[in-house]
Amino acid sequence: HQHLLPVLGVCLSDPRHPLLLYPHLGLSNLKTYLLGCSRGSSEGVKLLTRDVVHIAIQVCLGLIHLHQQRLLHKDVSTRNCLIDSELQVRVSDTALARDLFPQDYHCLGDNENRPVKWLSLEALIHKQFTPANDVWMFGVLLWELTTLAQQPYIEVDPFEMAAYLRDGYRLAQPHNCPDELFGMMARCWAPTPEDRASFPHLLSCLQDFYSALGKFI
Repeated sequence: HQHLLPVLGVCLSDPRHPLLLYPHLGLSNLKTYLLGCSRGSSEGVKLLTRDVVHIAIQVCLGLIHLHQQRLLHKDVSTRNCLIDSELQVRVSDTALARDLFPQDYHCLGDNENRPVKWLSLEALIHKQFTPANDVWMFGVLLWELTTLAQQPYIEVDPFEMAAYLRDGYRLAQPHNCPDELFGMMARCWAPTPEDRASFPHLLSCLQDFYSALGKFI
């Protein structure tokens, strides 16, 4: 799929350290790219709202295809996406981000590093992973896009995240984030998985918003 990073091969000569072979496509990590934009160092690039929506649409398309193959991502985030100079995006493998961004992963006493501040309530408490958890994480990814990769819930201790979410708290609307985009985020963060937006619905909303933004160019 054009919005997924393909695996070209697997090396199992050392079972303790399996290796994955990916194509070299001249892509940059999306989180690194966004951080560069926030510091004004991504080659002078300034992301417009329409660019943000364009990126989100591509991630959404990649995740829809993944779910159609009955696969879950479980770590949807900007750190697990790659982007090129034309703002073409591919969703990548979860293992690629752990060494680059160790601060995004926390161990809650079970010897397992997890992206705690991206996970849904049911994934945090019960380790229950469904397509609805990927939707929740996609909402956090949208928040990352609009904040140029700020850390979500930076004021919340990782061990307090489950209680924080259970009490109904969520990420605040970022400065200069359109109400349309924040509305989509909010629909990703419904407490009950069944009440969250689906990826096809989110795709439709994003495409409509992208078209509407085009009328002002």
